[in-house]
Amino acid sequence: MAIAVVTGAGSGLGRAIATGLLGAGWQVALAGRRADALHETVKAAGSAEAALVVPADVTSASSVAAMFLAVQQRWGRLDLLVNNAGLFGPAAGVDEIELADWQRVVDTNLTGVFLCAQHAVRLMKAQDPRGGRIINNGSISAHAPRPDSIAYTATKHAVTGLTKSISLDGRAWNVACGQIDIGNAATELTERFSRGVRQANGSMAAEPTFDARHVADAVLYMASLPLDANVQFLTITATTMPYIGRG
Repeated sequence: MAIAVVTGAGSGLGRAIATGLLGAGWQVALAGRRADALHETVKAAGSAEAALVVPADVTSASSVAAMFLAVQQRWGRLDLLVNNAGLFGPAAGVDEIELADWQRVVDTNLTGVFLCAQHAVRLMKAQDPRGGRIINNGSISAHAPRPDSIAYTATKHAVTGLTKSISLDGRAWNVACGQIDIGNAATELTERFSRGVRQANGSMAAEPTFDARHVADAVLYMASLPLDANVQFLTITATTMPYIGRG
């Protein structure tokens, strides 16, 4: 029996990943701020007996601690953490973004990932058999920014640093850590892309998306590996999105 935690599991990619894991026979703790949305994910997966709904706010140290305690009490171990929760924040240039908006993105996308990884590693080091895997949701913004995305881009670059550090710190404890960087998976957040997104040259252009289930399949592949193998970085994008080269 393999145990996973998925943050941001109430919608979008988190829902797709949690549903995919449940469908593959994992026991999954679904974390997110809205309990009703988490229960909708469980209903969609049709695996209530294998799921644990844990309303949680990843920006709160006490909330994250309570979430991992609930997992420990339910199953006694943790094999996989998928750090998926994140937000884009308001579109604004470096000279325009409000400090409160910057801090909100940092608290969710960076500190939240750190807090969850910290508790996951503590569990993985102490359990028997020892070890586990962490998969961080980076984004292609971990490589190249969109216009007016400084907070999101900075935090996603920082997630790459977290991924590398966790990989290094986890070696002695059989804890593997990898990152999936996603470009334009079809979710509620990318619906507007078909209507046009601002490009680096200032123009507006429609951008293609791809089915989010392929992200779930990629995460399942990463999670299925034995702990002596690791996908350090995996990038999955819509084939024709304006990302590589000049688009």
